[in-house]
Amino acid sequence: MMKRLALTAAGVLLFATAAASGASVTVTMFALTPEGTGKQLGTVVFQDSARGLRIVPNLGGLTEGEHGFHIHQNPDCGAKEKNGKVVPGLAAGGHFDPKKTGKHQGPAGQGHLGDLPVLYVNDQGRATRIAHAPRLKVANIIGHGVIIHAGGDNYQDVPKKLGGGGPRVACGIVK
Repeated sequence: MMKRLALTAAGVLLFATAAASGASVTVTMFALTPEGTGKQLGTVVFQDSARGLRIVPNLGGLTEGEHGFHIHQNPDCGAKEKNGKVVPGLAAGGHFDPKKTGKHQGPAGQGHLGDLPVLYVNDQGRATRIAHAPRLKVANIIGHGVIIHAGGDNYQDVPKKLGGGGPRVACGIVK
């Protein structure tokens, strides 16, 4: 009886530990090309936490500086034609915005739910800085695309639309 009780207590402790850590998903990120995806750049782990969605990048091969970083509507990293030009990553659609706010206000704002904190890339081309998106959980991002833009993001639509991040340079699918 004591052995069974000890096993039960151990099982409860294990379950409680797993529940406290929350759900987690690892997304493999790829460079974008006009043909779709190119070389693998690394991974981003998304985890539920008390502070919202914890974002743990382990990426290389990016340009130094700040990069716009978003959850996009579609789970598709393909290129699409727009205005007669092939645009890498355009098949991912727009920023994830289930409430149809049409506003780009950053991860803490009341606009697009897919607005993530800016991704910081060091002078070695590596992104490893942990960030949080307070309004998101892993369950919200399953079945969507993750896009990294060439430039930073000011979380506004001025002077340039969608924070001025520019071209899409990397993509992954949240499965």
